Order: sequence, then C-alpha cells, then structure tokens
Amino acid sequence: MEYYDLIRTRESIRNYDPGIQVAPEKLNRILEAGRIALSAANRQPWEFWLISSVPMLQKIRECYHRDWYKSAPHILVVVGKKDEAWVRSTDGYNSVETDTAIAMTHIILAAENEGVGACWIAAFDPGKLRHALNLREDQVVFGITPLGHPMSDFRKKGEKVRKDFKDVVRFL
Repeated sequence: MEYYDLIRTRESIRNYDPGIQVAPEKLNRILEAGRIALSAANRQPWEFWLISSVPMLQKIRECYHRDWYKSAPHILVVVGKKDEAWVRSTDGYNSVETDTAIAMTHIILAAENEGVGACWIAAFDPGKLRHALNLREDQVVFGITPLGHPMSDFRKKGEKVRKDFKDVVRFL
C-alpha cells in the first residue's frame, strides 16, 4: 500500500474473527517492522512478546475487559527495558517510552499494510499484565495490541476526524 494512503486509512480495529489465525509470515513482517524502528542512540530497549497460546491469552486478557479484545487470536506486548534505554544527561529523561511508542507505531502501520487488524491499548491494568508476564522491575509496558483479522462484516469508517493542518503546524 502507498504510505500516505496507509496512514490516512488505518483504523483501530475492535472487531476480530477469533477463528482466523494470522499467517506466520505476516506476523514475522509485522514484528520485523518493530525491530527496525528507530530509537534514541540506537539502543533498541525493547522486546516484542507475541502471545498466541490459549493459556497465555487467557492470562493476558484479564488485564483489559473488552469483549472485542478477547476475541483476537494474538496479542502483542511491546516490553520496554528502562535500564537499556538512552538517558539524557541534563535532566535524566529516559527514552524508553518514546522508543517503545515508535516501535509500536511501526508495528501498527505494518499490521495495516498486511491487512491485519490492530488497536493500540494503553488502558490495560498494568499490575495484572506485569503479573501475567512475570516482568522484571526494569521492564515496563506502555501499550499492547491485539492482532487479528476483522470480522467479515467490518466496514471502514472512512475519513478521519483530525484538527486542521493550520491548527497544529507552525512555520517559524
């Protein structure tokens, strides 16, 4: 898909067909898009955890209570490693959140390009997710996304509602 069409037409999918798995080669290309994402000082302070097994899906689904989320055949968790991220010397800013957000953006756009539905979720219960994944202290999750094919009756909404260009862009 042409890039500008991709970013204009991408939608958050909240309607997954639980009976259709995503092909492994598509999942690999989606994960590769995250792997090659840019990061501060090229530290790449992340891991991508793809949950597809039924027992792990059941555990992960407890961190966010929406039926549509529970029907996706895969859940991707971008795990940031704070101890590996670049830190700005002047004020101690740690880039892990920015870096994982960039990687997640690559992943979501790659999923759209592959015809795979995704929806960036930040409203999960971090304590339940931390427990389910047995995360270390230095590991943090800023977003998760289900991955799957939309139900056959899914129809794109069309034009996105966004602020006008003149309201968000400043030329100085």
